[in-house]
Amino acid sequence: MSRVLVDSSVWSRFYRSDVPSTDPFVAELSLRARAREVVTTGVVYLELLRGFTLPGTQGQIREHIDSLRFIEPTRSDYGGAADLSLRCRRSGVQLAAIDALIAQICITNGLTLLTADSDFLHVARDVPLDVWSPA
Repeated sequence: MSRVLVDSSVWSRFYRSDVPSTDPFVAELSLRARAREVVTTGVVYLELLRGFTLPGTQGQIREHIDSLRFIEPTRSDYGGAADLSLRCRRSGVQLAAIDALIAQICITNGLTLLTADSDFLHVARDVPLDVWSPA
């Protein structure tokens, strides 16, 4: 197995009480976390803390994320994200700036992206982004 960057769409499923642990994305996150293959980046951390406002959940998020290896984007990653976004736009795929940066971080660092956001599957058709999807 390779290292994975887990997008906020999967972390959100993990923290929601109405999503069972058998959900394929939650199960994969749990498996990868036990194998210590999960990494993160600041924008995912920010999205999670903005989205979950209950103190108990925020505490869980901080505890989980603080135990992970952080991969910070470089200046080159920001430029690459802009290029990636323009490339996607030319092929008809709209990509938010944060998503372009997450994709570029994965490409630069040879990471698999664990995401429930189908937009990344469209991106992966045009760029060398490795996206995990349920079998």
